[in-house]
Amino acid sequence: MFSNDRNTALIKQKASELGFMSCGIAKAVHLDDDARRLEQWLTKGHHGGMQYMERHFDLRTDPRKLVPGAKSVITLLLNYYPSAQQKHDAPKIAKYAWGTDYHYVIRDKLNELLAFIKENIGTVDGRGFVDSAPVLERSWAVNSGLGWIGKNGNLLTRSNGSFFFIATLITDLELVADAPFATDHCGTCTRCVDACPTQAIVSPGEVDGSKCISYLTIELKDAMIPGELQPKMEGWMFGCDVCQDVCPWNRFSKPHSEEYLTPIPEILNLSLSEWENMSEENFRKAFKSSPLKRSKFAGIQRNLKAIKTGNT
Repeated sequence: MFSNDRNTALIKQKASELGFMSCGIAKAVHLDDDARRLEQWLTKGHHGGMQYMERHFDLRTDPRKLVPGAKSVITLLLNYYPSAQQKHDAPKIAKYAWGTDYHYVIRDKLNELLAFIKENIGTVDGRGFVDSAPVLERSWAVNSGLGWIGKNGNLLTRSNGSFFFIATLITDLELVADAPFATDHCGTCTRCVDACPTQAIVSPGEVDGSKCISYLTIELKDAMIPGELQPKMEGWMFGCDVCQDVCPWNRFSKPHSEEYLTPIPEILNLSLSEWENMSEENFRKAFKSSPLKRSKFAGIQRNLKAIKTGNT
């Protein structure tokens, strides 16, 4: 039987080889504090129309119910900060959605990591997750020593800011846990709170999802974005990066080198009028492997109308 130290080192080395910029490990336990915070957040209705957030509450707070016998939660960060920029007249799209849908990219990496573990360590049970199951990714990242939760509700790191995806691999393998991240480095800074166009950050680390532009442009399924919020869209067609763009820690963000996250040319270059005149067939063809398909063609057109209304 190999030692826990050796197995832990092997996994972290392989994660780095796969392109993950960070890998942390926590013991698979019930998240007592997070369970209380999640329950309060749901009670306040901050999840808006995201009814799925109410389901599987026990699974969200206890990884051992997702993977029976789980002993370790491996958290991985994948950088998506781009070197390119959108043209000034292009409808704004959150940076994470510029390339291939990250679910595909990360799922392949998680499968490869799990295959490596089974080949080099032994028979283990494990499941990888990236927005695909009720997992509190940011909480596990903090517990794994990777960073802290900023006032904007995002995971922040001192070395890379916050422009990264979070993935988790829950396994029944006993590994050496990292020390939880115990300090907060936001201090008195309130740039994200002050800059949020819809005042969705209601208290440090607490976001009213029903007001967030990312929710409005992606998760909201209504035919129209609420009229009182349309003037606050600030040109965002899909998602929103305002609270990250203004964060001082993101001055340390470095461009990624992930081939599959290379920006789709249309995202960088198309103007508002070109988006408005795009056919549904061309939309499906250009964005068949893009996160934008989550809003569907009708959702994108709805968002464009909200942007125009807000600009008038």
